[in-house]
Amino acid sequence: MKTAYFDCLAGCGGDMIVAAMIDAGLDADFLQSRLDSLGIADLKIKVEKVMRCGISALHFTPAAPGEHHHRKLSDIIEIVAQSDIGESAKGHTADIFRKLAEVEGRIHAKDVEAVCFHEVGAVDSIVDIVGACVGFDALGVEEVCCSALSVGGGTIQSAHGLLPAPAPATVELLKEANAPIVGGPVDSELLTPTAAAILTHFAGRFGAMGAMKVQATGYGAGTRQFDDVPNVLRLIVGQTEEPGADADCVCVLECNIDDADGETVGFAMDRLLDAGALDVFTTAIGMKHNRPAVMLSVISSPAKASDLERIIFSAGLTLGIRRQLIARSRLARQSVTVRTEFGSIRIKTGSLQGRVVSAKPEYADCAEAAGKHGLSLKAVRKAAMEAFRQSTV
Repeated sequence: MKTAYFDCLAGCGGDMIVAAMIDAGLDADFLQSRLDSLGIADLKIKVEKVMRCGISALHFTPAAPGEHHHRKLSDIIEIVAQSDIGESAKGHTADIFRKLAEVEGRIHAKDVEAVCFHEVGAVDSIVDIVGACVGFDALGVEEVCCSALSVGGGTIQSAHGLLPAPAPATVELLKEANAPIVGGPVDSELLTPTAAAILTHFAGRFGAMGAMKVQATGYGAGTRQFDDVPNVLRLIVGQTEEPGADADCVCVLECNIDDADGETVGFAMDRLLDAGALDVFTTAIGMKHNRPAVMLSVISSPAKASDLERIIFSAGLTLGIRRQLIARSRLARQSVTVRTEFGSIRIKTGSLQGRVVSAKPEYADCAEAAGKHGLSLKAVRKAAMEAFRQSTV
């Protein structure tokens, strides 16, 4: 399996990701041709060799004279949808910006479509995100892994005033991805929201690098110079052993309930899902004294298990909860966006040894399109799958 491993000793910026990809083999002229299709006037990229604490690295800079727009999510998705960057890159770009909008919306108490991107809406960050998505496709990367993320420290001067580093949006993205972070090694912002959004979207695993046969390396330079730390992102690309499926560990919480009505159980299930449970379901069982009952099962990451237990206990559903850690095998997952006559639909895919073996349209997208056009859910799903099949030919 072709794997990209990002070594983030000095943190990461979106420009550093693209620079490291170019240094590892992404053709800069090819990238420029894809960026031209965005329709941003006079957009050019500059790539140059620089030195950071004795390490030679590439510095990547996009420039579009006169571009100072603050764009909303719908504006960015429209720009991307009309481009020629490839369906996979379009889908990933839209998903990354959608996640950024959701995070910014929560932080500033705004609806997703009311969020006006400042730092991440500028042309350089659009280029960084699109460039990274194009780069993963061009390099043929099948798996992305990442070290623990250095976030720096100190304060940041942002469009919203003086903020602590890392920025609030960065923290939220890392929290949702359960990504490991470390402070330092310098008192400056080292991880940007753009980079956090890219890495948490693509990375299937965080931690130490596994066994790999190295094929290429790339060093992407940040803008700042530090005295004792090379401000570079190292990208290592190589072949790793292809497992039958990805493996991780989940926590399963279970309890038997025989004295709660369906509405109470259902309300608790909604709260558990909102709190981050991976799945929640009930199973009909029989208990002592021949009483019909249900078993509540909750699947979560180990880090969230205690919080979810508190929700179950506070709902008054049980006096005891069984907890067990279970190994889980899972297919490598991706979300791609396809365009249909009824609008854009996201397709969730599962891959085994680099081959897509499962593809399913997102229910929410299909339901919205079906309601808007007065169609059956089946008709929209059929159109989405046909568009997906055409995109993979």
